[in-house]
Amino acid sequence: MGTMTTRIFVPRDSTALALGADEVAAAIAEEAARRQLDIDIVRNGTRGLLWLEPLVEVETAAGRIGFGEVAEEDVGALFDAGFHLGETNHHASLGLVEEIPYLKQQQRLTFARTGITDPLSLADYEAHGGYEGLRRALTMDAGTIVDTVIESGLRGRGGAAFPTGIKWKTVSNVQAQQKYVVCNADEGDSGTFADRIVMEGDPFVLIEGMTIAAIAVGASKGYIYVRSEYPHAIATLNLAIASAYEKGYLGADILGSGKHFDLEVRKGGGAYICGEETALLESIEGKRGVVRAKPPLPAIEGLFGQPTVINNVISLASVPVILAKGAAFYKDFGMGRSRGTLAIQLAGNIKHGGLIEIAFGVTLREILYDFGGGSASGRPIKAVQVGGPLGAYLPESEWDTPLDYEAYAALWAVLGHGGIVVHDDSADMAKLARYAMEFCAIESCGKCTPCRIGSTRGVETIDKIVANQDRAQQIVLLRDLCDLMFSGSLCAMGGMTPYPVLSALNHFPQDFGHVPDDEGTA
Repeated sequence: MGTMTTRIFVPRDSTALALGADEVAAAIAEEAARRQLDIDIVRNGTRGLLWLEPLVEVETAAGRIGFGEVAEEDVGALFDAGFHLGETNHHASLGLVEEIPYLKQQQRLTFARTGITDPLSLADYEAHGGYEGLRRALTMDAGTIVDTVIESGLRGRGGAAFPTGIKWKTVSNVQAQQKYVVCNADEGDSGTFADRIVMEGDPFVLIEGMTIAAIAVGASKGYIYVRSEYPHAIATLNLAIASAYEKGYLGADILGSGKHFDLEVRKGGGAYICGEETALLESIEGKRGVVRAKPPLPAIEGLFGQPTVINNVISLASVPVILAKGAAFYKDFGMGRSRGTLAIQLAGNIKHGGLIEIAFGVTLREILYDFGGGSASGRPIKAVQVGGPLGAYLPESEWDTPLDYEAYAALWAVLGHGGIVVHDDSADMAKLARYAMEFCAIESCGKCTPCRIGSTRGVETIDKIVANQDRAQQIVLLRDLCDLMFSGSLCAMGGMTPYPVLSALNHFPQDFGHVPDDEGTA
């Protein structure tokens, strides 16, 4: 064989698959065979530039050259244009992928490997710094690992923003025969996909993060609770876990250290409430997903009544880089009490939707225009919902606030899991407010009255406001109801539903058919 084998990357991420990546990969293989060209197709994860999928990359001496939105029928013309030789004269050519501004402006720590490696290749993972964090953790005592995570400033990326290391410390301080590490991968928020991209694109980083957590707190068993709507993530995780066992990264004697950690995937049953940590525990135990009253905290009495670390996918996937490069390295990114990077997921009515990993402190305006390129419809952007279906709607006057947990709390808004859903000026905010109440009514576990009944009454009240039935009085009633749900609900399901409702009412009163003369506060 005189010629070098050309490596061509075609993503196996759900988004790329939905847009025909399997067909594109098959067409490339066929066309190469027909032309007797020596190529090797690697099915990588996504780079997160979802508007360009399927994004095909060709390895060259200069770096990886990208070709965007490749369809099966483009493949012949791509070969004719010499794309496999790194030629860039086809209209789908994007030049060097690393130089695409959307990617170049990011700070990839947690997502350093996604889109670059073969997600199921342990050798690839190790070659790109994988398992350095675990190897370092095994040289430290458990308390030092916990202190490193506290020092890094990492906070829960699932939305609650509770300091990860403090949670671990609580679990490590409890004496128990059995402790657990649970990963919350029930990514149910609208417009979020960062957890899925980790699980499909770099599963070993999650496995490594969970293993480090287990060693830090003295847990020997772990569960990844994945929503049933993620079949590709579940399959990828199961294959990666099997590889990790085979190579001694999981099981009875991790890398000869005498430490023991077993890990398995549990499939969720399709309920939004199971993303709430205590309902998730009930679900793993085989019960109906109903929220538990706290105390006791899961850290003290969690899964099967034992001390349990529960963290979101991104929180756990951020741990390996912290252990590998040190707390100071990670802490150096961000602002105030929000350290490190945030996985922003840009969706809705936006030209360039996708995953953006960047240090805290960037503004929504920069995300919408520098990254997102404005609305997909070309109409002015009106409202942006940040932090999932229970997040507030932000009007343009608030788009220059830096993305930071405390700065958002001051606006009566939340960063949540970093999901950003964009609406243009054709959006009806009263309808969106009604949807939030209806969503709460449908997804409530039913345990507490403010959430179960409050959301049902909320839908009725908004209907009366829009129909102008005693509008002023009904608005007072709606605010009162939101106050009750906010203060009286057992968990964030009912407690956060007022955020989208009140933000819509406060910032876009014209959509409710009234001129504001009774402006209350959120």
